[in-house]
Amino acid sequence: MKRIERIYSQVVKISQQLTPEEIDHGAGATTKQLVADLGIVRPNVSKALNDLARTGKLIKLAGRPVRYITPELVQQPMAASAATPVPTVVKTLPAAEVTTDFFDKMIGAQGSLKNQVEQAKAAMLYPPKGLNTLIIGPTGSGKTFFVHGMYQFSSVHKIIDTEKPLITFNCADYAHNPELLMSHLFGYTKGAFTGANEDKDGLIQEAEGGMLFLDEVHRLPPEGQEMIFYFMDHGTYSRLGETAKTHHANVRLVCATTENPESSLLETFVRRIPITIQLPAFNQRPAKEQLQLLQSLFSLEANRIHKQVQISEDVVKALLGSVTYGNVGQLKSNIQLVCAQGFLRHMQSDDSIMITAEDLPATIQAGIATLASNRDELGEVTKLLEPVMVIGPDQTSATLQQDAYELPYNLYEIIGDKAAILKSEGLDQEHINNFITTDINLHLKSFYHETAIDEQADNKLAEIVDHDIIDLTKEIQGKVQQLLGYTFKRNFVYAVSLHISSFVKRIQSGKLVRNISEDLKGMVADYPKELEAAYLIKQELETHYNVPIPKSEVYYLTILLASLRSVQVAGKVGVVVAAHGSSTASSMVQVVNKLLSADNLLAYDMPIEMSPQIAYQGIVEKVRQADNGNGVILLVDMGSLSTFSERIYEETGIKVQTIDMVTTAMVLEAVRKTELIDNDLNIIYSELKEFHGYSKVNGDTLPSVKALTAEPAQQKLPRAVVAICSTGEGTAVRIQKMIEQQLVDQLIDDVTVIPISVVNMKQTLYDLSQKYHIIAATGIVKPDLQVPFVALDRLIQDDGRDFFEQVMAVIDHEELQATTPNLTKELCESYMKDYFLYLNPHKLIDILWRYADTLSDTLKLSFTETFRIGLILHVAGALERTLLRQTVTATVVERATIKQSPYYTGIQASNAILQEQLQLSLNDDEIYYVEQLFDTQAQKSVS
Repeated sequence: MKRIERIYSQVVKISQQLTPEEIDHGAGATTKQLVADLGIVRPNVSKALNDLARTGKLIKLAGRPVRYITPELVQQPMAASAATPVPTVVKTLPAAEVTTDFFDKMIGAQGSLKNQVEQAKAAMLYPPKGLNTLIIGPTGSGKTFFVHGMYQFSSVHKIIDTEKPLITFNCADYAHNPELLMSHLFGYTKGAFTGANEDKDGLIQEAEGGMLFLDEVHRLPPEGQEMIFYFMDHGTYSRLGETAKTHHANVRLVCATTENPESSLLETFVRRIPITIQLPAFNQRPAKEQLQLLQSLFSLEANRIHKQVQISEDVVKALLGSVTYGNVGQLKSNIQLVCAQGFLRHMQSDDSIMITAEDLPATIQAGIATLASNRDELGEVTKLLEPVMVIGPDQTSATLQQDAYELPYNLYEIIGDKAAILKSEGLDQEHINNFITTDINLHLKSFYHETAIDEQADNKLAEIVDHDIIDLTKEIQGKVQQLLGYTFKRNFVYAVSLHISSFVKRIQSGKLVRNISEDLKGMVADYPKELEAAYLIKQELETHYNVPIPKSEVYYLTILLASLRSVQVAGKVGVVVAAHGSSTASSMVQVVNKLLSADNLLAYDMPIEMSPQIAYQGIVEKVRQADNGNGVILLVDMGSLSTFSERIYEETGIKVQTIDMVTTAMVLEAVRKTELIDNDLNIIYSELKEFHGYSKVNGDTLPSVKALTAEPAQQKLPRAVVAICSTGEGTAVRIQKMIEQQLVDQLIDDVTVIPISVVNMKQTLYDLSQKYHIIAATGIVKPDLQVPFVALDRLIQDDGRDFFEQVMAVIDHEELQATTPNLTKELCESYMKDYFLYLNPHKLIDILWRYADTLSDTLKLSFTETFRIGLILHVAGALERTLLRQTVTATVVERATIKQSPYYTGIQASNAILQEQLQLSLNDDEIYYVEQLFDTQAQKSVS
């Protein structure tokens, strides 16, 4: 008799000996029992059992340990005295033989989620129309999955018609555009806003008779919450653009949030939701459930790979310990990562994939130590573990469906396809593995980054601030937002909790009262609403700590709130550069990105032969991409393109202001302006129209881009980093110590870290710039300095490492400039290689450099490096256009003005070099556009 037949016969024998009560309680043959009975080694028994289950000869029961029975036993009537639910079985059973109650099959339904399941059932069954429900839980804890369970339960029990939908809406997707958010929820009438060409139903109407799930409901603006709770009370609502509430809908409403509802939602909203369900974090669930979840997630991957997956005990421990912030979602991401790498290594194997601790990335391997630090949890997990966990491709748990963490593609197909392509190109297996492993990490990190970052950031903050203070701050945030009528982002929790923490420390040291300067009093007078909110915070602190709060603290809190508000405007103004030529716009954008690392800047190149309609559509698409809710500055090279602004607004609803005759300096200034606090689209547009280069530096003007790009040899001042908080004390001093430690670790002793207050920040920075070369800044607000800046929350999140890397980048850049005088020339040559097809940059760069030098000498003008780059790249583009006979065109009136220009003589002298060296000459149209560079860029100084 074959080994598999011996194992099958023994399972049949054990199954026949079971009583009905034992069957009800999930009894059956275990791997350990069969090893003892038959004397066959465990891996062989396990493999045979999985093969038998896959072919349907045996049924595999969920649980620990896993048990096997014959299919005939599952079909027998269950004992009437059974006190426990039928054990969960795999999908190989016909649907009619599987229990249909979703919650009975949910992992934890009889354990950590028992109360939550009862609450959910009560909410669904409550007559006549059920109860509105709020689900609270950390990121990745299964809120969306739980809602799908409620919907399935309702459908099975005929509470909701199976034809009626479950509509899901994530409020965070439109958090920066309340009008669009409300139009999605409630619908709109024709003419309610630009682009509303007809009446349209919203999601509430689509969910009629079914269920509407509002995820991240705390991102609903206050007016949206008010409209929702009116709908809860009356069942009626109005569309956007209507005044009367004439529409009716019968909808079961389920909301979810990761935040404390008392601090993130209106009290009137929360009051109308009678059922609140709190889902536990992954590490709060019993070890048995953690392992069941891990098995279920592995079974999904085994089913995709169509191979058996074997996981060593250490791998299981590492994966459980690696869950630090993302809960089940993070566990799923990590399992997908290790399975993908295992699949890559075992693609040639027909049987199974074996994953051991040596195969894990360092970040997941560290989970073993994390789990070991909790002896009780480690002990519970160890009791339940076998040396090797074996998961077959047929074991997909009936408790898991597709969820928010499901990848939108088959990762294993991607791996297989790429491996085949690389192999066909002659790469050996080692290089193929290295290449695809990097690709796997990029796929998974990009997919899961967004859900993980918030929890990770909170954990970092908790390392330096007491949880009590963080919780108090979140409560205060809700009340302050309700008073002020606008919402803060995450930096409120960071800045205010650190501020309160330093205040508590002053209480403990007996230093409660601080001096108030007249400047501070003057600033406070400009923010009456924030002053009112500061008094509210004062009351909260006095109640919480039972100490009187001095008026000086109210003033500092006011300035802190005003500073936080100034960065709460929805997204920066976007900047789009559109210019004729195959790479003219891209070249300018590349230069600015090199200098300022802009994240709101896009380029659109328009070849001369491109039709205006195609150019318009291309610019519209770039405007859509660049818009963050505050509109877009469009910088163009011809006045005719300025007519696009109104058309774009009519088509997209995005406000656009256009500046023509774009130059590199203009792009630099536009990006710089979008970084400033409290600037909106119209203010930036007005200031750009008055911009005439960087030549004038008044006594009250802070250092400009030139400070960052000037030759280090001329910068004799010592380097400094500034840390900004409301007072220049508590929070800023903490930041100072964090950065100083990083500098010490890297043996850097020539950078001074200076804490400053947001009060009189502009003057303070100017004074510091006379004594120091400021190379970077961090804190609660971004200063008007063209240097790297990292916000407070990001600084705390990674212990300052990201900020430190930016500081090092500035230092390295300056030292490189000091040792490489021709950096600008090399930079121009590099750009020309990337963006010009017919020019030889290596041969042309010296000629263009002479062109610029001749122009500078003839006109007696001193050029900044920024202007020199822009000039050289512009002339290079003009030469390529001349070669291709695709030069730009100026109007008759514009061409008539070129000889009156004060730059004409110098340009002609420089053009003679091009004629002499290249036998090429620029026509009057090109000369006109070279002249235009000087109107906005030239740095004038008498030589």
